[in-house]
Amino acid sequence: SQARDSQNGEAFFNRVTQETGLRFQVISGANEARFTFMGGLLPEMDPRASVVIDIGGGSTELMTALSAQSVDIGCVRYTERFLKHDPIQDQEFWACQESIDSELISLQSWRKILPASAQLVAVAGTATTLAAWHLGLEKFDAAQIDSVLITRGDVHRMVEELKWRTVAERCQLPCIEPGRADVLLAGALILWRAMELLEFSACHVSTRGLRYGVLSQVF
Repeated sequence: SQARDSQNGEAFFNRVTQETGLRFQVISGANEARFTFMGGLLPEMDPRASVVIDIGGGSTELMTALSAQSVDIGCVRYTERFLKHDPIQDQEFWACQESIDSELISLQSWRKILPASAQLVAVAGTATTLAAWHLGLEKFDAAQIDSVLITRGDVHRMVEELKWRTVAERCQLPCIEPGRADVLLAGALILWRAMELLEFSACHVSTRGLRYGVLSQVF
C-alpha cells in the first residue's frame, strides 16, 4: 500500500531497477485483497463459504470470493491512539473497544448477505501469535497453527488476560515476542469484536496469505 500511495514510488522502483536489475510490479488494492483471500484459505476450504480477516497495523480487511471490505482499525493504529499506559487503564480499553465497534457495525449489513454458516479464517501476525499462545507452543509451528480452531470465547479470554498484563509480562507468554507484545491486545480486541458483531462463533487460523496468493497465480 505504501508503494501505491507514495508520491515517489515510481522513481524509487526505477532506481532499484537501475541499481539491481530487479523489476517490480505494484499490485492494486483489489488484487491485494484477492491474492490475500485465495492465499489465506487452507486446503479443502470452499472459497464460496469462507471469509478471510486480515488484521494489519493500520487497517483490517475482510474478504470473500466476491467482495472485500476495509476498515481503518489496526493493531498499531489503535495501540497508539488508545492504549497508552502499561498496563493499560480501564477507560483506555473501553474507549478502544467502543471505537472498534463503531467501525465494525458498518459491516453488519454486508455480513447478512453472506452464508450464515460461512467459516472465518484469520491471517497475519495477530492471529498466528494468538494461535501459538493458545496452543502453548514453545516455538512457531505452522502445521499446528494451520490446524487450530479458536472459538470466540477463547479470543475473549485472551483479550482479558492481555488487558491486565504489562508488555513485559506478555513477553513471558508462549510465542509472544517483544515486537508483537505491545500491539497484541489491540489486535486481539479487533478479532474478538469482529467475531462478536459479525456473528462468527469460531475462526480458523492460517499462516498463509498474500504471498501464497501471488505464487498461486504465477505457477
